[in-house]
Amino acid sequence: MEKAEKVVRFYGLCNRLKDVVRSGWKVWHVERGRLESVAEHVYGTQMLAIAMWSEYGYGLDLAKVIMMLAVHELEEMVIGDVIPFEASAEEKKLRGREAVVELLSGLDGDTPVRELADEFCAQETAEARFAKECDKLEADLQCRMYDEEGCINLAKQEGNVMLMNEEVQEIAQGKERASEIWLEYNRRKNNYDENFLEVSRYVEEQGILDK
Repeated sequence: MEKAEKVVRFYGLCNRLKDVVRSGWKVWHVERGRLESVAEHVYGTQMLAIAMWSEYGYGLDLAKVIMMLAVHELEEMVIGDVIPFEASAEEKKLRGREAVVELLSGLDGDTPVRELADEFCAQETAEARFAKECDKLEADLQCRMYDEEGCINLAKQEGNVMLMNEEVQEIAQGKERASEIWLEYNRRKNNYDENFLEVSRYVEEQGILDK
């Protein structure tokens, strides 16, 4: 296979993520004509990484983070966008790595790209931890934006598997917005540093739109 053919083939595969809607928005019955795709989520995480790196002065390799955030979601072309509680973290990690290996097998330079995906999963470097925090917080920010647009009704959540979780139910007590649940849940579940916590709390109190 020629190099140009490999490039175009890989691009064509990745292009599918533009049409893969983020599963969480379906689960939360977001009422909107057009929902966020996985590709748009990737873009959001990368822009959030740039902003966090710029404003808070992180001493890490931003280019590596941006690349890591791009390849982290490749797995979803094969396994789909698996939401929490659908599969264990270990099962998702195993299936995801197998998918990434398969997808990158057509590229001659697949090894360093695959290593970035492995580094993200291992969470042993500053770049990997920063990338994961961007990945989680970006979803919360998008949820808040949907809330502000009036797209999520907590009274219409029949069949929402996330709300069936006991911890989520406890967090949801007294909450008026879905994003308040998402923000609190991810603050509990992820080891956010003080800067990510500050942004999370700011969004919960002040919102995003019209800033």
